Amino acid sequence: MTINFSAAKSIAVLTSLLLAGTLAGCDAAAQASPSSSNPEEAAAALARLETIPVKGRAPKTGYSRDEFGPAWADVDRNGCDTRNDILARDLEGETFKPGTRNCVVATGTLADQYTGTTISFVRGQDTSTAVQIDHIVALSDAWQKGARQLNDEERRQLANDPLNLMAADGPTNSAKGDKDAATWLPPNKAFRCEYVARQTSVKAKYRLWVTPAERDAIAGILAGCV
Repeated sequence: MTINFSAAKSIAVLTSLLLAGTLAGCDAAAQASPSSSNPEEAAAALARLETIPVKGRAPKTGYSRDEFGPAWADVDRNGCDTRNDILARDLEGETFKPGTRNCVVATGTLADQYTGTTISFVRGQDTSTAVQIDHIVALSDAWQKGARQLNDEERRQLANDPLNLMAADGPTNSAKGDKDAATWLPPNKAFRCEYVARQTSVKAKYRLWVTPAERDAIAGILAGCV
């Protein structure tokens, strides 16, 4: 079975934001494409932030990517791995590698939310990294703020949840690394409201916490969005 990505693109990401507390897993309907924030959604994110525990950052001891399961697992069992699911969701004019049942994205165009630029994606050894799939809440950050206490399946879901994933400019994503909102924000200021709102949704959904500096940074951004 293959996903109808045209339909998925028409679903606003903030449906996922508002339902984040009740979403379970990474079904096709949750694969909402990014859209602009608005005052009501920012206010909801501020309210959600108040429910997230505030603690210090725990040690990174024991962290590895393997703690979150195999990279880009097919958790929704649609026959396509998560990386290609997100590429197909976020790119426009995408084409697929022949013989892959419209799973492996070959080319497309990304309207990059982090930089506000347009990027051409061409699959290949020397070109694929121009577009990467970012964990909006980095897995290392999640590990240090509660994910260590999640079970294996919960961590696998977190790593593959469309709410926490977005195609992004490769160099910008690399520069972000595992930084939280207190130490990194998208260069494209127009996306910052939605960026931190999605972080609150992910952290609330997976029972993660924020540091005091992170809470203050998120609250400061959202206060300017309402």
